[in-house]
Amino acid sequence: MIKWIKHLRITFGASFLWLVCLIYFTQGFRAFVWTAVSYQLKDRLKLSPSISQFVTSTSFFPWSIKPVYGIISDCIPVNGKKRIPYLVIATLLSLLSWVILGFQESMRNSKRPFMIFLLLQNLGSAMADVVIDAMIAEAARNEKAKYAGDLQSISWMAMALGGICGSLFGGYALNNFQMGDIFLLFSFLPAIQLFSCGFVTESPVGSSQLPEFSTSNDSDIDTKTVSDEDKVSTESPKSGTLMRKRSHKLSKKTISDISKYQMSEKAESLPSQWFQSLKMAGYSLFIAFKRPIILRPMAWFFLAQVIIPNLSTVMFYYQTEVLNLEASFLGTARVIGWMGLMLGTYIYNRYLKKMKLRKILMFAHVTLSLLTLLDLVLVSRLNVPFGVSDEVMVLFGSALSDAVHQFKFMPFLILSGQLCPPGIEGTLFALFMSINNFGSTMSSFVGAGLASVLNISSGSFENLGFGIGIQVICTCIPAGFLFLIPKDATGIST
Repeated sequence: MIKWIKHLRITFGASFLWLVCLIYFTQGFRAFVWTAVSYQLKDRLKLSPSISQFVTSTSFFPWSIKPVYGIISDCIPVNGKKRIPYLVIATLLSLLSWVILGFQESMRNSKRPFMIFLLLQNLGSAMADVVIDAMIAEAARNEKAKYAGDLQSISWMAMALGGICGSLFGGYALNNFQMGDIFLLFSFLPAIQLFSCGFVTESPVGSSQLPEFSTSNDSDIDTKTVSDEDKVSTESPKSGTLMRKRSHKLSKKTISDISKYQMSEKAESLPSQWFQSLKMAGYSLFIAFKRPIILRPMAWFFLAQVIIPNLSTVMFYYQTEVLNLEASFLGTARVIGWMGLMLGTYIYNRYLKKMKLRKILMFAHVTLSLLTLLDLVLVSRLNVPFGVSDEVMVLFGSALSDAVHQFKFMPFLILSGQLCPPGIEGTLFALFMSINNFGSTMSSFVGAGLASVLNISSGSFENLGFGIGIQVICTCIPAGFLFLIPKDATGIST
């Protein structure tokens, strides 16, 4: 393991590898601070389950428009650079949001300002995620392409480690620190991330497009820039020295004028160049995405998210208010969930890679509908007569559900990678991820709407069982649209 990491450090550089691992670790460690956010919405702001879920879903909307950040960073360089400046901007958005919420109690205790800063924080996190993915893709090109899988693997390992640590320490922090202190503690990670950006170098784009002209001394002038007429003049034996100096002065002036003109023309045309680049990038995405081989499976994954109402926030309220489960235990449940994700990834790569994706997705949805019944058993209290504790039900359901969700997510990642045409892989893959994220956000909105219609609120969970029953039925519906997935697609071919 150490030898493998050392090899990656030599290949990509210690600063770059550190930045990649830090950003992905931070993405996973967000569980630390979002546990506190959940309790802030419930206990301090006194929001109902449906409103709380609406606020959370709205704050995560920036993750649904990731291609926008990718296109902008690709087409509009900042000071000649496309990655590090945007990564700095993204990190500052995240850092300042948590610092302000940490210091200003009035901001975190007011619903609208709190939601705005959560939105800005997610904007920074989503932008950083897109930029670092682009940097990984660029770093793994050409002779380093064979290490691309290793770089992605260490990224996921860092995120999983961050998720486990964040889930474990999140519950502990709630019991031992003030809410503002938790936000400030988390802000140390984006602060370190901002500091680390200064150690990663990036070459300016287009640096070779304009010739570099030096005017420091006569000897620096390239003889190719001297006109033919001047060359003839310099060949005069009588006044060769004088004519040579004049030709050099003339060449200097001419070069200076040309350089100024080119730079002026470039500056004037930059906005139009940016607009044309943005237009072409958007058009390329549209042309690629409307192909049936891409549109149909992406439509299925989107519908498979939207159709199923997400009641996770409602269940969080039920677990804390009715079952009286502590924050430390819920953090432990999330750790089990992360382990379930890793287990699901291992099982898929080890045993299911050659299986038809339609079968895997059918299995995933049927199993998820059965696992959702565990929530129905928990809410109906049917586990109590059999001596099964609530903690066991939550842990068991969390681990299995997250593992099965990974069975569903792996085909999505595989299809996304296989369907990306050459040339726009990064941006189109970001679009696919945004579709998945947007579907998840819409699912949360649907869940919030369902909770509101059923009058499920804090202290009133009589209709929660009915809501979970609807969720079970909806989980089975996407299985009827599996014809949208390519028939012969597997984990190793489309």
